[in-house]
Amino acid sequence: MSTAPTSPTPAAAFPGGTILGYPRIGRRRELKRAVESFWAGRSDAVDLEVAAGALRRETARRLVELGLNPDDGSVPGSFSYYDQVLDVVALLGAVPERFRDLLDDEDGSLELDGYFTVARGRGEDAPLEMTKWFDTNYHYLVPEISETTPVSFADHRVVREYAEAKEAGVTTRPVLVGPVTFLALSKAADEAGEGFHPLDRLDDVVAAYADLLRALAAVGVPWVQLDEPALVTDSLDVPAERLHAAIASAYRALATDLTTGTDDTDPERPAILVTAPFGGLHEDALALLAATDVDAIAIDLVKGAAPAGPLPGLEGKTLVAGLIDGHNVWRADLTAKLDAVEPLRALGAGALAVGTSTSLLHVPHDVEDEVFGDGAGTTLDPRLRDWLAFADQKVGEVATLARALAEGRDAVADALAASSAAVASRATAAGVVVPAVRDRAAALTDADFARGSYAERAAAQAARLNLPPLPTTTIGSFPQTPEIRKARAAWTKGELADADYSAAMREEIGRVVRLQEELGLDVLVHGEPERNDMVQYFAEHLDGFAVTANGWVQSYGSRCVRPPILWGDVQRPAPITVEWSAYTASLTQKPVKGMLTGPVTILAWSFVRDDQPLGDTANQVGLALRDEIADLEAAGIGIVQVDEPALRELLPLRRADQDEYLRWSVGSFRLATSGVEAATQVHTHLCYSEFGEVIGAIDGLDADVTSVEAARSRMEIVPELADAGYSRGIGPGVYDIHSPRVPSSDEVTELLRLAVKSIDPALVWVNPDCGLKTRGYAEVEPALAHLVAAAREVRATL
Repeated sequence: MSTAPTSPTPAAAFPGGTILGYPRIGRRRELKRAVESFWAGRSDAVDLEVAAGALRRETARRLVELGLNPDDGSVPGSFSYYDQVLDVVALLGAVPERFRDLLDDEDGSLELDGYFTVARGRGEDAPLEMTKWFDTNYHYLVPEISETTPVSFADHRVVREYAEAKEAGVTTRPVLVGPVTFLALSKAADEAGEGFHPLDRLDDVVAAYADLLRALAAVGVPWVQLDEPALVTDSLDVPAERLHAAIASAYRALATDLTTGTDDTDPERPAILVTAPFGGLHEDALALLAATDVDAIAIDLVKGAAPAGPLPGLEGKTLVAGLIDGHNVWRADLTAKLDAVEPLRALGAGALAVGTSTSLLHVPHDVEDEVFGDGAGTTLDPRLRDWLAFADQKVGEVATLARALAEGRDAVADALAASSAAVASRATAAGVVVPAVRDRAAALTDADFARGSYAERAAAQAARLNLPPLPTTTIGSFPQTPEIRKARAAWTKGELADADYSAAMREEIGRVVRLQEELGLDVLVHGEPERNDMVQYFAEHLDGFAVTANGWVQSYGSRCVRPPILWGDVQRPAPITVEWSAYTASLTQKPVKGMLTGPVTILAWSFVRDDQPLGDTANQVGLALRDEIADLEAAGIGIVQVDEPALRELLPLRRADQDEYLRWSVGSFRLATSGVEAATQVHTHLCYSEFGEVIGAIDGLDADVTSVEAARSRMEIVPELADAGYSRGIGPGVYDIHSPRVPSSDEVTELLRLAVKSIDPALVWVNPDCGLKTRGYAEVEPALAHLVAAAREVRATL
């Protein structure tokens, strides 16, 4: 048991409520534009700093305007130029050996140029690997740590950003990934010794965090937030016992040792809020945190639940109840949320505060932007808008609940009534339940989820397609040029006639087909010029979905997406892709892939209804795609790719919940794809995930060919697939498209040779890691030329 805390602040914290983070891209993607201008050389670091500072100040002002207290640390300082995990890499100067020359010789810090270089790579130096942030569609950069990685308090940006907000009149709460989660999510660097785990560097990292806390205390910071979501998952390669020991050790050093023996009027640290978003805490983890001298603990009460009964140690702390969903967009039933507060009092916390379950990074800025937009217009029905709460509305919900706790429900009676009315309206609205859709799903049998044997399919497909060994292809999309975007924007606004838009897209398809034939690719795609996004495009053509005008969220770095809103039963009123695929096939004698997005990814990259099981919704989407695939097949398309890059993303963080998820997720894919003839080849694609946990599910999809991200990890998945006995077509990516660098022919050849060492070459396909939408032709053409050359070189040795 720790010593009695000598907290720098009173136990009762955030009486007006708080949030765990806020969108940082800007409501009109101002940060994206400023960062990309810097990358392109159109502006310098000073310009970028000015733009970012203005955005930070506007965010702080807005949060105060929405009801958060400007003086007590309730406003989170959760800004990042690129990624919150990369921010800790910069904070510590903990860059891989290949980037050490970017560190300042005096203090080990990274300038902005170096910061972005670590994220994006340079020349032959690959960037940090990228993977999904817990169960979200956000990607973080994976630190590489070894025994010799430099670790110190190297970057004072957090201190400067606090001072900047303070000067503007707002006392913010700096937000960082906690030291244990940072190391638990890191990978051992190539130079690390055998048996090394990044958590072996815990003492060094904690010492650097302690120096940061001292620096924050010196400028008057009242609170700091340390996020430890590692405590809600058992899917990391760290035993729970070691993780818990690391938490106890880290927070003894950061909370107790920095407090004990100091003068209360001159504390060595701010008060510490530890958060555990994205699910329920490990068994005993809340008790573990309560036994430390941290000052407040935030728990996710949307995906998790609090234990019953009093918890020793909480009596001197604030418990932040994460009642408002930071991960989805539905308006809360505020009366039900208030009812959920009462049992929490039995835990015996010194004070209760209301908060969000996670950072609001994962939702758009403001529903009101869909009413009073910037001229882009909106297709959202006013009735649907009334059911929604984006980031700003969620801050308002937090403030309302906090006021109800402080003053009683009568003080917010109107807000509670409006909330109840919106929930009731949503439950009874037309389109939420469509009997024909429900009846079709109820009539499904096991036969609807199965195809014939792979051996028979492979023989029929080989006869039909007549492809060489190591066939080459791409994942689907080609660069979305300014001309494409301009035409689509004009068409969306009604400034370009349908016929003219169709002609422009057909012209682009023709150009992409000619380029692929010139490069020598074996299986062609149409390039998807007509698609704004791989999920939004389908949402716009399926009943039960709505799309926004300004509902942007960050996916990674400067990449932003507008997730659709899946609010009702799903069905396909008409064919979606058949016209474009059939036209493409008319331009070439080579096989053409029809390109679809799979049901799990459509769910993962949308804001999905929460009033029925996800598996039921996935089957509705699967049936709509089944109809689309049948029409593609009838149009003569011999290959159909159904992308599921988010299959691993939705995997529950607790192993006990994973089998049920994999059952329905794999089932929905098979439902979509099992209606085709044996000679029609079904492909799928998965990207930027840790695949080891879902090897069985990848096999269970029963796709004829599966392409996977593999370039950044240097084919890590290939031996895993071989060990698992995977025996169908596999396309491990040999070109990392998430970096602007162009891989050399030798580099691609080396990766391909690694692949064919582990997998039967007769099964191997050659492709990039992902679609090429975000790249430019100046990168894509030479990279694909190198890909084809590598395939031919290795093919000649078989």
